[in-house]
Amino acid sequence: MLAMEIHNKIIEQVSDKIIGKAFETRLLTIALLAQGHAIIEGVPGIAKTLLAKSFANILELEFKRVQLTSDMLPSDITGTFVFNVKEQEFFFRKGPLFSNIVLADEINRGIPKTQSALLEAMQEYQVTVEGQTEKLSQPFMVIATQNPLEMRGTYPLPEAQLDRFMFRITMGLPDKTEELEVLNTYEKNSEGDLEFSTINTDIVAARDEIKSKITISKEIKEYIISIMNETRRETEEINLGASPRASLHLMRACKVNAALDGRDYVTPDDVKLLLFPVLNHRLIINPDYLLRNTKPSEVFNYSAIKEIIDKAADSVNPPR
Repeated sequence: MLAMEIHNKIIEQVSDKIIGKAFETRLLTIALLAQGHAIIEGVPGIAKTLLAKSFANILELEFKRVQLTSDMLPSDITGTFVFNVKEQEFFFRKGPLFSNIVLADEINRGIPKTQSALLEAMQEYQVTVEGQTEKLSQPFMVIATQNPLEMRGTYPLPEAQLDRFMFRITMGLPDKTEELEVLNTYEKNSEGDLEFSTINTDIVAARDEIKSKITISKEIKEYIISIMNETRRETEEINLGASPRASLHLMRACKVNAALDGRDYVTPDDVKLLLFPVLNHRLIINPDYLLRNTKPSEVFNYSAIKEIIDKAADSVNPPR
């Protein structure tokens, strides 16, 4: 299966140079093949940007990085009309959104007006400037990064925009063995010296193969919906549950995950594997619950959110 070949080649290239990020790389591959977008969250210095850039370079896709700041305008990413003096007419100068993979670095530092400019591109695969609509090339994927530790000068993404990301990939600090391997890898070379062998493949063809060959049973669909309904019940933990878009994203992601494992059918294990990255940014959790259930040693509330998601999944019997 083409998707499985693509993933194996990506892992082969990434694992030797970016230490301990195999699952994160798998999630990026799933998002790309499922026509989704991903947001990578974690403290500075854990290779968020490096992973996104390397992922695009390996696939030989056009890559553009946008460093969002508070003074960046929507036209800086969508493009704008410029007057050509020689021709005496306006022409459209395309912005960085017109590429295959767009890295929106530190997306929460962009003002809401600029953040909202990404909505149409992420959902409709087009941008509209001065009443003129321009289609984006395929494949197209937005990979955003954010550092949740620093809150000064940031603009938290609204729920409507967060819901458009298929995954929130939470990247933690490496353990002692992994960090030692990082030091050994970059003892003489810098990140800019990394060289990857590129993969000459057709992402669109891989997507079409997944749509036509991977099946998902009615029982698995009902299983997904039942879990989503559990998150929507009124409880002390959750103020707002998952949207129907979350169910759709989870179904698509599960089909791709099955393809990466060489299967032509989806199992309950696919659903359980992808529940946390699909749901962890969509649920609005009661702040009091998070304060009571977050361990003092933790920087973020990931484990408390995971417990809520696991509880919702455990309350539903998986199909056999």
